[in-house]
Amino acid sequence: MPDALPRLVLASGSPRRIDVLRGLGLDPLVRPADIDETPLAGEAPDRYALRLAREKAHARAEAGELVLAADTIVVLDDELFGKPRDAAEAGEMLGRLAGRTHQVLTGVALYEPAAGRTEESLVSTHVHLCAMTEEEIVWYVGTGEPLDKAGSYAVQGLGALFVDAIDGNYSNVVGLPLPELARMFRALDYDLRQFRSP
Repeated sequence: MPDALPRLVLASGSPRRIDVLRGLGLDPLVRPADIDETPLAGEAPDRYALRLAREKAHARAEAGELVLAADTIVVLDDELFGKPRDAAEAGEMLGRLAGRTHQVLTGVALYEPAAGRTEESLVSTHVHLCAMTEEEIVWYVGTGEPLDKAGSYAVQGLGALFVDAIDGNYSNVVGLPLPELARMFRALDYDLRQFRSP
């Protein structure tokens, strides 16, 4: 591992990702990347998540930094569920996900511009939501929580009331798969633990 550590940058404004990293004792510089997140024609969900993570990591990277970016999506029947446009779409998404098992995909990219190195990974977790009544969907959407979440629910918030089972990594559903992230740091010859604040 190099003697001088680069500055860790999180290319995301996601409060969930910030909380996850701070929970590890990390204090990244938060610099959200503003990119076009429109899926390309015929783009598979896994390739979409990885492409967005890569583009976010590279968007405003500077020498002396180690830039982390991620993109989390929900997939059901090969259809991508991103963040809902409004409350009506959030309710529609929840109605389709309720009582079924869907896939949560997180594309992660770790970019070191000084060395021109990028490590990328895609992590998949399966989540089963309980059957939900119309009243429960209306209530949950009314809390406002689903409105900025992929798939219109938050496993770490009120949405946990409706998450019946998780097959795979929990932190991946929150938006950042931590065991895989530690491996990615090692792949670039760093130890994630060394980036903890004193």
